[in-house]
Amino acid sequence: QVQLVESGGGVVQAGGSLSLSCTASGVIFSINVMGWYRQAPGKQRELVATITSGGSTNYASSVKGRFTISRDNAKNTVYLQMSSLKPEDTFVYYCYANLRRSLGENSFNHWGQGTQVTVSS
Repeated sequence: QVQLVESGGGVVQAGGSLSLSCTASGVIFSINVMGWYRQAPGKQRELVATITSGGSTNYASSVKGRFTISRDNAKNTVYLQMSSLKPEDTFVYYCYANLRRSLGENSFNHWGQGTQVTVSS
């Protein structure tokens, strides 16, 4: 059993900052990619940012330069530092991890439960 637990969501004014964190726990052999996606009601989930175990990052164009993803491999934790927030950044943010539970097993995607981020104008 693998769990991804997020924390750090909330309400912030436009122009403000907010940090999210997500820790993976359970039976984990290795984690390839961790990241964040976001979703509005009735809409498709969209990429925010991802980071590999080696530290390579990828950002959606809409957040590049404002959001920073980082990762602590020893703690199986991924972070998202969000700054210069805009009302259009209001979404439920989901943590994501592509991981392998044992040597020789295929890797699978796992998701957190989601945390609400609301940016007021």
